[in-house]
Amino acid sequence: MDLLQLSGNIRRLRLSQKMTVEQLASKSAFSKGFISQVENFRITPSLNALNRIADALGVPLPDLFQQDHKAPVYTFGNLSDGEELFRDDNIKFGIRYFALAYRQIGRKMNPFVIEYTPSKEEREFMMHDTEEFFLLLEGELDYFLMDDRTVRRMKKGEFLYMQANTPHRVTLAPACSYAKALLVYGPADAAPEKVSEKKK
Repeated sequence: MDLLQLSGNIRRLRLSQKMTVEQLASKSAFSKGFISQVENFRITPSLNALNRIADALGVPLPDLFQQDHKAPVYTFGNLSDGEELFRDDNIKFGIRYFALAYRQIGRKMNPFVIEYTPSKEEREFMMHDTEEFFLLLEGELDYFLMDDRTVRRMKKGEFLYMQANTPHRVTLAPACSYAKALLVYGPADAAPEKVSEKKK
């Protein structure tokens, strides 16, 4: 077993899924330090540990030992299978992100389900460095574009296609206590953890 290649493969598979060390540690029930040591070739994991890491990555154990990781032609999934991401105190703003296609290695798009619940905190305007597609699946939202004067009350079934670097922010409509949307970012480097924002 080539341990150096093994450690590199684990790291590549994790990064290809936009997964942090913390997330992999949590999913595999290991500490962040343990995962970091495995990825940096500082310890030799047991077969049981490798099985747990493979399960957390959503791949068969043999995939951890492959020399060439090619992107799958397709992957199936379900809206309920989203992998939750935490970024920029999103919970404080009543927002939850769920990555959908995180198992598709080499993907060019990044789809997410976003849930909105009431919050006393209000996010300021933000910008992303990619185009994005936003489809409201449930509830009602007030979608602000450019400034606080330009707002659209969005209802279930409505969508927005937005160019890159467009200032925007989203809040629940006054009478709404829950909303859910599908958000698709363009190129892979525009996933939420790499979002460029004016101010948080």
